[in-house]
Amino acid sequence: MEQQKLFELYKFTADAGQSHLRVDKFLYNKIENVSRNKIQNAAKQGYILIDGKPVKSNRKVKPGNTIIVMSNNEPHETELIPENIPIDIIYEDDVLMVINKEAGMVVHPSYGHRNGTLVNALMYHIKDCSLFDSENQRPGLVHRLDKNTTGLLVIAKTEHSLSSLSKQFFNRTTVRRYNALIWGRPKEPEGTITGNIGRSLKDRKVMDVFPKGEYGKHAVTHYKIIEEFGYVTLIECKLETGRTHQIRAHLKHIGHPLFNDSEYGGNKILKGTRFSKYKQFIDNCFKIIPRQALHAKTLSFTHPATGENVSFKSELPDDMKEIIEKWRNYVKFTF
Repeated sequence: MEQQKLFELYKFTADAGQSHLRVDKFLYNKIENVSRNKIQNAAKQGYILIDGKPVKSNRKVKPGNTIIVMSNNEPHETELIPENIPIDIIYEDDVLMVINKEAGMVVHPSYGHRNGTLVNALMYHIKDCSLFDSENQRPGLVHRLDKNTTGLLVIAKTEHSLSSLSKQFFNRTTVRRYNALIWGRPKEPEGTITGNIGRSLKDRKVMDVFPKGEYGKHAVTHYKIIEEFGYVTLIECKLETGRTHQIRAHLKHIGHPLFNDSEYGGNKILKGTRFSKYKQFIDNCFKIIPRQALHAKTLSFTHPATGENVSFKSELPDDMKEIIEKWRNYVKFTF
């Protein structure tokens, strides 16, 4: 009888701080839109491997383990179609480009977002580069921004540039600073938020902060206050690590969610008065900026070709400028 051919579907490497967690729970936390029961059935069929050997669903994952999920169906990738979508190019040379991403643009294709992404736009604008072919699902991407976060992204245009920039992000030698409008005021004018970030065990669309070593990946965010507006505060965040939703999850964790961040509880009144006039003011603010108030403002790294340190800066988008000005005026007449 011919042996069934299996294909690699997912591959993970357990962090050095990974606690001894059942493999079914480990994978449930890692893979979106999958049930625990489905993972357990996969283990029964021998489709889950740890360090190359099939395991049962109760097998414990240890630091350094390689966990692979196999499938008897060959993974299907949708061919990427170049699209003539305008992108704001801040800088470009032969090996890289820096863009200023607008709100609402998804960075790379995913389930439900196969078209209209930044990658589709890059496929059109840099179509002569070898990295940008229809089979490469994330060409030139070194880091990413959430759909409704604006600001700077660096894109590699060559294999050498991709390798160099990826190494810099991994080694944390890049400098990334964000401007964020948050609810309330942190106790200290500047500080550091530390806490492992992993997918929430209650809502897998968002990330959560966990005690050290229990679950998630080590994450560090530095912040300092730029300007105070009574019930909200404009801060600068400097990333030491670059986890998914890091700033958003960390700020919620310390009780100061981003203004109008619907996924992390910032889209309701968290500070202020009960007066209807104030409620109307907040509603108007939410209409001006119907997204989380977060902007990747500066980005610095070593240029892969010249070896020089380069730094880029982008202005705040119009919606953040307008909302900040509204709060300035509100403070003048209220406090």
